[in-house]
Amino acid sequence: MRKLLIVLSALIILSCNNAEKKSTESNDITLSQYFNYGETGVQSAGIRMIPIITPVDTFNVWTKRFGNNPRVKVLLLHGGPAAGHEYMECFESFFPKEGFEFYEYDQLGAPYSDQPSDSSLWTIERYVDEVEQVRKAIGADKNNFYILGNSWGGILAMEYALKYQENIKGMIVANMVASIPDYNKYAYDVLAKQMDPKVFAEIMDIEKRKDFGNPRYEQLLMPNFYTQHICRLDPWPEPVVRCFTHLNSMPVPKQIYVMMQGPSEFGASGRLLNWDIKDRLKELKVPALMVGAKHDTMDPKAMEEQSKMVQKGRYLFCPNGSHMCMWDDQKVFMDGVIKFIRDVDAGIM
Repeated sequence: MRKLLIVLSALIILSCNNAEKKSTESNDITLSQYFNYGETGVQSAGIRMIPIITPVDTFNVWTKRFGNNPRVKVLLLHGGPAAGHEYMECFESFFPKEGFEFYEYDQLGAPYSDQPSDSSLWTIERYVDEVEQVRKAIGADKNNFYILGNSWGGILAMEYALKYQENIKGMIVANMVASIPDYNKYAYDVLAKQMDPKVFAEIMDIEKRKDFGNPRYEQLLMPNFYTQHICRLDPWPEPVVRCFTHLNSMPVPKQIYVMMQGPSEFGASGRLLNWDIKDRLKELKVPALMVGAKHDTMDPKAMEEQSKMVQKGRYLFCPNGSHMCMWDDQKVFMDGVIKFIRDVDAGIM
């Protein structure tokens, strides 16, 4: 009996050691290591202003770091352009539990970063160069760097990957097709037909007169478009409201948005009017997750096709989601994104 107890005790200890080993291997770091940013002096809650060299001058962009994990560093690319990071704060409820190191980031011109007024700065090429400078500043490389872009951030992610994919471990493009002409066509051929014809006619009349400052424009869009295709939660989450409040109330971010996206909320114009890289997606070798949503302003079928155009693609569909499906179809979105990052980290993709 005594020998049996000794054997059983040994097996229990061995089992516990193996479980602890597996746990350590899966998380790679302890809790204290995860929250150790190597900072000295005054702690800043992970916030850092990163200097960005541009053809005009050197400016600073706002970043906030969460966690410490040399294997997984995720940079969040917000929409707009110039909308800011705030509506992406929901990732704070999910990525820390996975042990991911990730960064909220306001691109140049967005509310928390410097807001220079020189219009020559607002080009895709200049933004791509900015992301590369941020990558270097956070110490990310091809072994650990993931970019996650939503909306305009998806454009930026794809363009960055086309130029710098040798520096990326994985890419997530959420709610952004690879062609603005296709996006506009979907808006008029599909979304417009889902709207009350009288409402749509009034919206088009306001746009034809370029009367975008008319309060009626917002009154029509909010119940008939925004709450149907941008975010379907009622009420909107506070970070989403805060994000739109800042974008609409700050002159430079709003100017950048209109300059690149255009003044219309029903389709894009501005500097992005003719942007189309569908034919170049086949150049992308980096593992890529394309996220589409049933109620999105982007055609979910086009998002699925994009996942087949890249060399190592995967598609995630959010059946209850819209343009911000990280909010209104949160479990499906977060589970799918986390699984993708885990699979890439494990070498499955």
